[in-house]
Amino acid sequence: MRGEFAAPSQSHNAAHMRAARLMNLVPDGAGDKVLRAAIEDVFPFRIAALSSFGAESAVVLHMIATIDPATPVIFLDSGQLFAQTLQYQEALSDRLGLTNVRVQHPDQRDISKADPDGMLWKSDPEACCRLRKVIPMERSLEGFDAWITGRKRFQGGRRVTLPVVEVESKRVKINPLAGWSPDDVEAYFEKHDLPRHPLWEFGYLSIGCHPCTRPVAAGEDPRAGRWDGLDKTECGIHGNPWG
Repeated sequence: MRGEFAAPSQSHNAAHMRAARLMNLVPDGAGDKVLRAAIEDVFPFRIAALSSFGAESAVVLHMIATIDPATPVIFLDSGQLFAQTLQYQEALSDRLGLTNVRVQHPDQRDISKADPDGMLWKSDPEACCRLRKVIPMERSLEGFDAWITGRKRFQGGRRVTLPVVEVESKRVKINPLAGWSPDDVEAYFEKHDLPRHPLWEFGYLSIGCHPCTRPVAAGEDPRAGRWDGLDKTECGIHGNPWG
């Protein structure tokens, strides 16, 4: 179903118009309906999913696979992920029948110049995230007019007011699970017998790079284990909307 992708084709205003069209097609914002309308009607051949293959990624990936398993899924391998995440990415992709997973690495020349010893995360975590995630993401999204995330309001921080559809610059960002609760996520896992990330059972409720992720204690925010002790809750991929 998927073809070749050219450069971004829409203006900022066009992005807003297509976002409005998508919400008009699915006024109740239901996750699976929003995804189907986006993939099949509003952004055919121009949409991708960005997935960390983390603790709850299987939900939105299962929805995508049900609609069109050839939808591009971008996986950012920062070079500092848990080995279990790399294993899970391959196992879950096979399980769901995803046929267009694109593993995006940082440019090795950038790594050699800015983080040769792999310790930038300790001295400047913002620069590390930009080097290993944000810049590779920007490259990987070239040619797409829209992208899909698995973010949810209950994850806290800047996500508490997350809309189902938003616009950043010339791209539309779709958050089909924005209004879901933890119980909704758990019920979906059980209904579809989806495999959990191997670290889930050890208290990793949000999983990023191994130097900057710890297990979450009972009663803590689901993302409390990310960048522990720092005034930082996002890697920059989902930074500031330009809408």
